[in-house]
Amino acid sequence: MDLKFNQNEDRNKLLLSDLRRKLNEVYLGGGKAKIAKQHDQGKMTARERVDYLLDPKSEQIEVGAFVGDGMYKEHGGCPSGGVVIKIGYVQGKQCIVVANDATVKAGAWFPITAKKNLRAQEIAIENKLPIIYLVDSAGVYLPLQDEIFPDKEHFGRIFRNNAVMSSMGITQISAVMGSCVAGGAYLPIMSDEALIVDKTASIFLAGSYLVKAAIGESIDNETLGGATTHCEISGVTDYKSKDDAAALDTIKNIMDKIGDYPKAGYNRKKGVKPKENPEDIYGILPSSRAEQYDMMEIIKRLVDDSDFEEYKAGYGQTILTGYARIDGWAVGIVANQRKVVKTAKGEMQFGGVIYSDSADKATRFIANCNQKKIPLVFLQDVTGFMVGSKSEHGGIIKDGAKMVNAVSNSVVPKFTIIIGNSYGAGNYAMCGKAYDPRLIVAWPSAELAVMGGNSAAKVLLQIEKASLKKKGETITEEKEKELYDKIKQRYDDQVSPYYAASRLWTDAIIDPKDTRKWISMGIEAADHAPIEKPFNMGVLQV
Repeated sequence: MDLKFNQNEDRNKLLLSDLRRKLNEVYLGGGKAKIAKQHDQGKMTARERVDYLLDPKSEQIEVGAFVGDGMYKEHGGCPSGGVVIKIGYVQGKQCIVVANDATVKAGAWFPITAKKNLRAQEIAIENKLPIIYLVDSAGVYLPLQDEIFPDKEHFGRIFRNNAVMSSMGITQISAVMGSCVAGGAYLPIMSDEALIVDKTASIFLAGSYLVKAAIGESIDNETLGGATTHCEISGVTDYKSKDDAAALDTIKNIMDKIGDYPKAGYNRKKGVKPKENPEDIYGILPSSRAEQYDMMEIIKRLVDDSDFEEYKAGYGQTILTGYARIDGWAVGIVANQRKVVKTAKGEMQFGGVIYSDSADKATRFIANCNQKKIPLVFLQDVTGFMVGSKSEHGGIIKDGAKMVNAVSNSVVPKFTIIIGNSYGAGNYAMCGKAYDPRLIVAWPSAELAVMGGNSAAKVLLQIEKASLKKKGETITEEKEKELYDKIKQRYDDQVSPYYAASRLWTDAIIDPKDTRKWISMGIEAADHAPIEKPFNMGVLQV
């Protein structure tokens, strides 16, 4: 029995248990009392609507479950950003579903809500994936209106995207299942087809109170913008449904009739499970982000039949590159090797660090995958690029720039899994959020930051000490330790995968065993969108 393996396993399974506990809290939205109120109104909750709509026993993945985690505490919080987003199947057709959660501030839009909705639309646009909106929202959260209203990535961008998606031929279906007010009223009506639930739903630019204040007209909300009004008088909506279930059934019937889509043509065979047991991942992955391990052992537990055709195995060994299949889909894998390696010249290289040779290898491999139309999977556990005079004189900056260039200009779909460290420019070169991965997820063991906690805390401590000395304060050893611990704790909170997920720097925190599902469903989504431009890295510094 391997003691270290068991210690790692215990630690990683504790992280997984914590993930499940946090998810169960998130699933309650605004709380049990608010859920009961929704039911009393004859309405399903957002999660119940999504689950009813998606095909039973079919695969599904949730985007942004932890969005808003720990944010807006002074406003009572905003679990999941007040909106539920899942990629799944309706009548066998893959799509993305966006459902306002009325248990969270009546479904009002916080700044992070807008960001999450835009992420859903981005996924739909990139993959030409049908999108279904289940609307139940009181509109913009007014106390924070200045952070959500006028800018390019704010609320108005949603409706701009509705128009763009329509011109691209991307299917959009909306069901108004509660409030739909002010500017938000444009979203369902800019969709291809709009449904409205009788008695419990309404659409208007201004509600009865505002109408009374603005023009003196007295009218109730149902007459102003209820289902009968919009289905029989204004013609704003296309279908009137008696309740939530009927509306969702109508969406199912519409989706059932949609024709097939052009394929990108990514290679797929019948998927097979890994030969090596994926459960072993918990024991292989160290509990400390500073410890070494062999990334090849992780790869063997993620790919079909544990079969990995390594590219340039003996060169640039701190990055592993090679071809494999995941659930039958052909993929090219770029992964950080986390153990110390020895080059043919006898040089020792640190695991998790990108050197000139590994950057060159990765650049060439990414180009190969683009040439062969093979989706790319990045497995991140990176501390950054190698520093020091030898690396600088050897041109690490230009070699790193070539890799960043290749990642930036890649036209095949990219998927990023943050396994451990994701620090500094290493995050960029290994396809961080800024580099347009179709999906980016983290394991509970992940850390995202400019640099590791110890290094950052030491730098910040020196700055703080210098500032205090200028003020004439004496720094004792006890005071220095107290400052360091305080700085380290604050920094550790920020490198947590939950901090990143709450701000949508990643799409989800997942059980490592779900990695294959996320990649497979992601490539299936990407297969809806044929590649439309050639791969061209442009000018390279050689």
